[in-house]
Parts: sequence; structure tokens; C-alpha cells
Amino acid sequence: MRVFVTGATGFIGSAVVPELIGAGHQVVGLARSDDGAVALKAAGAEVHRGSLEDPEGLARAAAAADGVIHLAAIHGGTDPHAAGAADLRAIEAMGAALAGSDRPFVATSGTAIAAVGRLVTEEYGPAPGTHRTASEEAAVALAERGVRSSLVRLAPSVHGRGDQGYVPRLIAIAREKGVSAYVGDGANRWPGVHRYDAARLFRLALEKAPAGSRLHGTDEEGVPYRDIAEVIGRHLGMPVTGIPAERAYDHFGFLGRWIAVDNPTSSALTRTLLGWEPREAGLLADLDEGHYFQA
Repeated sequence: MRVFVTGATGFIGSAVVPELIGAGHQVVGLARSDDGAVALKAAGAEVHRGSLEDPEGLARAAAAADGVIHLAAIHGGTDPHAAGAADLRAIEAMGAALAGSDRPFVATSGTAIAAVGRLVTEEYGPAPGTHRTASEEAAVALAERGVRSSLVRLAPSVHGRGDQGYVPRLIAIAREKGVSAYVGDGANRWPGVHRYDAARLFRLALEKAPAGSRLHGTDEEGVPYRDIAEVIGRHLGMPVTGIPAERAYDHFGFLGRWIAVDNPTSSALTRTLLGWEPREAGLLADLDEGHYFQA
């Protein structure tokens, strides 16, 4: 297949591109910058210059492809609902270009979009009112318009070498504060998945996910956050302690709203449906390899 990939130069996308090429697919990656274009060419992909905020350009690229994997998202402190609106416009534009073709469209969401505090399965729809709710519903609904659409919900921690997400920020906060902290008793659970396992899941979704399916990119159902804090503390040689919920924002900044979230998530249906089995190190084992703590 000729596959158009948004977010192709990001942490996950840069693993998805070689996964697709290694399986015999031709990749056209979205690049916003000259550096991104150079990286894509070096990986063996073609380049489509543009951005998530150019829905017309995204639609043209989707129309010229045999399938689309949509990984791009707007980050960097942008209002989440504004970012969600831009994502929705991009999904609608690419979906319209694929309508009636039965070509695959794989979108991206997160496991925390579903109601938290219970085991989340692929059968649950999104919680109402989140910045990703409309995008997730629009992606799944493309199945009714003749698109073989599917949705991959990723764990909060997609980990591996080169990670610039939650875990590196937590390590930086621990270094700044001199303590590795968790909220309350730290029993709340974070699912995780290695970026290479996530990349393989996106390829399998592209190749054979049924129209309208929700898929979960999680290795472990949930790692107690206290265990994550303990590994960080051990590697940094600093104390590990719990803090009350009312101090979470002061200690963790904007991450304070997420630190205590309990998000146990099952990927059992995804594994059965696609034959996907994670092969890489789990979150704690990946942390223990030490690369997260190198300068």
C-alpha cells in the first residue's frame, strides 16, 4: 500500500515509518520543516510538506494514498480544545477524501479518554466533553461512509529510547524537587506500551482492522504509579514519598491533574482481533535499563 502518515517524524511516527516500509508498504510522510523532510527521506519515505492546520493539503495527500495513519497532534501548551478542533477538521478532511473507497484510515486517541477508575475495554466509547471526544467519534463514524476506519487508543506512557513525554518530565521534576513523589498512596494505575509495539499495532490496524473498530495500545493493564516513582527514586538516589492530592499541582505543575488518574486498560480484544502481542520491555523494565536517566 501507499500509506500517508501524519506525525511521521514524531516519537511514535518515526517508529511507524520503518515498520511500514519493512512490511513492504510505501510511505508518504507529513513534514512541517526541512529537518523533518530530511529525516523522512533518510528513512526511505516520500515527503508531503504541510501541517495539521492545512486540511485541504491533508485531503489531497489522503486522496492520493491507499490508506492513512493519522498520528499528528498539536502540542506545546495550546488550549486542548483548540487542538482537538484542529484534529477534528483534519479527520473530517481526510475522511471525506477516502469516503466510499473502503480504504483504511487509522486515527489516534488515548486510553484516558474513556471514564477512569474502572477497567477500560475497547467496547467503551469516549467520555463526553473531552478535547478528543469529537475526533474519536468522527473517526469511528467514517465506517458508515465507506471508509475502513479504526482507532488506536494509546497508553498515557508510550515509552522507549527518545521518549520526550510524561516519564522524562517526571524525572526532570524529581531532579528539580529532590524527591520522587506520588499522590496519595500511589495505587492509581498507568498503562504503558513500548513505541515499537505501538508501531506494529498501527501497521496491523492499517492492514486488517475491521471498519469502525476501537483498538487499545497497552502492554500492561496498569502499573501502580508508586512503582514508577520508586524506580525513578532508586535511579536518582533520592527519597520517594507520597504527597496529598491538594499539593499535586504545586509539585507537578500541569501534570498534577494527571498524576493521580487511575486508568487500568485492557487490550485483550485488540490482541484477539489482530493477533497483536507486545514483545518489547514493559514500562518498569524500560526505566530500569537506565537510558531515561542519561544526561
